[in-house]
Amino acid sequence: MNTGTLMQLASDSGGVLYVIAIMLFVALTVIVERTWFLQRAGASGRAVLGQLDRMSHLDPAALSTLASRYRGLPVAHILSVAARMGGVRSRDTLSAALDETIMREAPRIDRFLWVLDTIVTLAPLLGLFGTIVGMFHAFQVLGNAGNAPTQVTGGVAEALVATASGIFVAMVGLVFFNGLHNRVRLAAHQLETLKAALVNRMTGIAHEQPAEVRENLRDVREAPAHLASQGA
Repeated sequence: MNTGTLMQLASDSGGVLYVIAIMLFVALTVIVERTWFLQRAGASGRAVLGQLDRMSHLDPAALSTLASRYRGLPVAHILSVAARMGGVRSRDTLSAALDETIMREAPRIDRFLWVLDTIVTLAPLLGLFGTIVGMFHAFQVLGNAGNAPTQVTGGVAEALVATASGIFVAMVGLVFFNGLHNRVRLAAHQLETLKAALVNRMTGIAHEQPAEVRENLRDVREAPAHLASQGA
């Protein structure tokens, strides 16, 4: 299928194929941008939580250092707020301040997903509309003397390209929309987990260490007794 044929199909569909092509470009742009951002947000959230698990005490300087390391990401804003409230020991005050920060960051996490959702819904409808317009052109040949019925069937087949294009764009968008929506859910959960971790550590509540750390500490404690038993 050459460029001239594509231009003819787009013209027969009333220009709908041009709109569908633009929607595909917009959908791919949103997919790439959101995937890149959410990948960075998820990686930074895991890294910060891992570092907090290895820190027994939090001070404003350590939190500010972490915030500067992940500047521009949601976790950086939460760490910055926690650093500014380093002297606060009230759980309610800390929790309220961090909740406000998370709510302010929430629109950044799922930004532009509504565009992808709209494209998924609208693309098949536009494709169907383009097919209907194309079929109008196809059946008009019956009114012209000397036109064969095969021209009608050929025109209908060409008109169906618009519907196929719209469904294709919707399928691509739907797959990535569901994947990005799941990443948004995980990113929001990470922020809530980070908030709880900061509140617990900054108010002096002991936290449960990871299984690997507990295993290493138990080995260190049991080593002297094991050596003593061997010496005996």
